[in-house]
Amino acid sequence: MFETLKRDLDAVLARDPAAHSRWEVYFCYPGFIAVRRHKRAHKAYLKGHFFRARLINFRTYQKTGIDIHPGAQIGERLFIDHGTGVVIGETSVIGDDVTIYQGATLGGTGKDTGKRHPTIGSGAIIGAGAKVLGPITIGEHVKVGAGAIVLKDVPAYCTVVGNPGRVVRGPEKRPDIDLNHADLPDPELERFQGLDRRLEQLEKREKQLEEKENHAKK
Repeated sequence: MFETLKRDLDAVLARDPAAHSRWEVYFCYPGFIAVRRHKRAHKAYLKGHFFRARLINFRTYQKTGIDIHPGAQIGERLFIDHGTGVVIGETSVIGDDVTIYQGATLGGTGKDTGKRHPTIGSGAIIGAGAKVLGPITIGEHVKVGAGAIVLKDVPAYCTVVGNPGRVVRGPEKRPDIDLNHADLPDPELERFQGLDRRLEQLEKREKQLEEKENHAKK
C-alpha cells in the first residue's frame, strides 16, 4: 500500500513543476486526493456496496470538484492536473501513466447499457476541456488537444484535435510521458493559410495576364 502511495505521489512530482514536496501533494492536490479516494470507492463497488461507493464518490466530488464513478477502472499513476470539472464515467478504463487536465470528460453518448465509456491507453494525455465520448479506444500515448471532442477510435501515438476530433499528427514515437500538449497543429489555420497562398498565386497570375494583354494591344 505504501509503495503504491509513494508511486502516486512521485508521479505528481514528476509531472507538475509547481509541486514542491510529497506532503504538499498529499494534502493539497485535488487530483491526487480524488484518485486515492476512488480506490476506496472502487473496492466497495466491486464488493457490491454500491451506496457506500457512491457516497464516497459524492463526498469526493464535493471536496475536489472531480467526479469519478466508482465503477471506473483506473491504472497506476493517473495524474489529474488541477482537476475541477473532470468527469470519468462508470465503464471508463484508464491505463497507466495517463494525464488528464481540468474540465475533461470521459463520458457516454446516450442511455446505452454495457460498455459505454472510453478506454484510454497508457501514457495518453487528455487536454483541458476535451470530451472523449462513447465506447471508443484512445491508443497508448495519444495526445487529445484542449477542447477536442473525440467520438472515434484514435490509434496509438497520434495527436487528435478539433470538433469533431481529427487525427492531425502521427503515429509517431515520443517519450513514454510527453507533457508537451501546447505545440499542436491547427488544421483550420493551415487550411486558411493554404487558401490564402492559392489566392495570392491566382492574383499574381491574373496580373501577369493583364499586363501581357495590355502589352499586346500596344
